[in-house]
Amino acid sequence: MQNRAQWQSRLGFVLAATGSAVGLGNIWKFPYITGMNGGGLFVLVYLFCIAGVGIPILAAEVLLGRATAQSPVGAFRSLSREGSPWVLVGGLGVLTAGTILSYYGVVAGWCLDYVLLSATGRLTATAPDDVPSLFGELYADPARNVVWLTVFTAATVWVILGGVRKGVERASLILMPLFFLTLVILVVHSGTLPGFGEALDFLFTPRPENLSPAGVLEALGHSFFSLSVAMGAMLTYGSYLSKKESIPVTTLTVGTLDTLVALVACLVLFPIIFTFGMEASAGPGLVFMSIPAALVQLPLGALWSILFFALLFLAAWTSAISLLEVLVAYGIDEWKLSRKVSTLLFGAIVYLFGIPSALSGGEGFFGKGLQEATGRNWFDWFDYVASNWFLPLGGLGISIFVAWKLEDGLRRAAFGEGTPEAWQARLYAGWLMLLRYLAPVAIVAIFLHVIGVI
Repeated sequence: MQNRAQWQSRLGFVLAATGSAVGLGNIWKFPYITGMNGGGLFVLVYLFCIAGVGIPILAAEVLLGRATAQSPVGAFRSLSREGSPWVLVGGLGVLTAGTILSYYGVVAGWCLDYVLLSATGRLTATAPDDVPSLFGELYADPARNVVWLTVFTAATVWVILGGVRKGVERASLILMPLFFLTLVILVVHSGTLPGFGEALDFLFTPRPENLSPAGVLEALGHSFFSLSVAMGAMLTYGSYLSKKESIPVTTLTVGTLDTLVALVACLVLFPIIFTFGMEASAGPGLVFMSIPAALVQLPLGALWSILFFALLFLAAWTSAISLLEVLVAYGIDEWKLSRKVSTLLFGAIVYLFGIPSALSGGEGFFGKGLQEATGRNWFDWFDYVASNWFLPLGGLGISIFVAWKLEDGLRRAAFGEGTPEAWQARLYAGWLMLLRYLAPVAIVAIFLHVIGVI
């Protein structure tokens, strides 16, 4: 595609890709699963999973995009024989992006609601013991959830309508520095709390007795979700990447920034937890129940609460932008739609599928009815299928295709473009070994864990 849009700068790509990777998983999920798995050693295992599995697959996905300058389905089609089932891997990436985006907007809406609760003073006016009930009210209120979903979807569509440079890249160049600034302010504040030393010890002192085999697999699984691999986002963003840029350098930069954000998020949250004597293993309710209950007890509690939930929203928004871009690029490439039509069409589809997730806390079919019949509501089912099946399956497909099916000359050339010649051979050999052997074995282990074999 000769007229394929491209990033205006390396910084634009790095910030956009980091924005895609840095999402709710870094600030919401990683701290609570770290707490549930005992801290230190879990963090060490997670770092190994990011370096040994996550970043190699991330590089493979970006390589596919840049080598073909196409969205996921077209990329796999152009690199395999006609009628090859490998095209399904690209289709799975598009499906995964849409599935995650449909419920992602609901969680982003919760963040916006908490910003409003903080700004209006309702959060700080609530007794600490009663703060968790505010989330229960929000979760069970279909109207509020649908309103916030509408606002979030409209904001995401607005960015994508601007295109790659004037929409996605421009938004990333504004939102990501704002995100990093907010994160720095919050971690500096947490550094002044009495529990900061205990948080450092919890996070960075390995304690083997606190980590189970299931925790190892959870660290591995989260490395997929955290880096946005197998969602089609990195492949799509890679399709806009200039041949002058080094895939190893850019993907390593993105992976490093993403991991640093996850660790710093823990240094924001755990000092608060330990200062107020809370349990580090509070689980999924940590961010929307435990942390707000602590924030209201701090001096200037409303300010810290606004900043924290604004941080969460920015993380959600930059990730959602990348997920919608996957769908829009698919519509442009495969259906020959204009960007405007593709954006409005897929924005509407994702919104409609998001409404059942917004209703999942209520008494109706999508909430209590489905929960009683199947053990999960609509929101939980979409999250479970995307996280435990779609992402690992997509990651397995990408790693096998690039490592075993792609022509070595094409793979080597794409991986080496933009990289100093002295580094190419060693980087390539190490990356290919991890992609061929460690990544597939690790992903199979995730599947075996999901089905209860290990």
